[in-house]
Amino acid sequence: QERLVESGGGLVQPGGSLNLSCAVSTSHFSQFTMAWYRQVLGNPREVVASITTDKLTGYADFAKGRFTISRDNANNTISLQMNNLKPEDTGLYLCNALPVVHSWWDQGTQVTVSS
Repeated sequence: QERLVESGGGLVQPGGSLNLSCAVSTSHFSQFTMAWYRQVLGNPREVVASITTDKLTGYADFAKGRFTISRDNANNTISLQMNNLKPEDTGLYLCNALPVVHSWWDQGTQVTVSS
């Protein structure tokens, strides 16, 4: 059964850093463009960053210069290094393919940025 598991969230002060990880159990991982999404209270789910099979990356405007997405095709994982976190980055962070595979949605990992 294909599934994803996110980890690495937590409580951090403004200006701090977190590194999120997503483990993907599929034999076809290297064929998927992958992305990190986030759900901020009251807002629709949005793409934070994406990475293609060739490791080309894309970022939402709010993530540029602060977040870095990476992937390890040998280990079926993607990561999101988040630096200089702001209170408005607080939310639930999830990974999935881009476009999404609906059956892959997992519970996500909560990021809270607060002093």
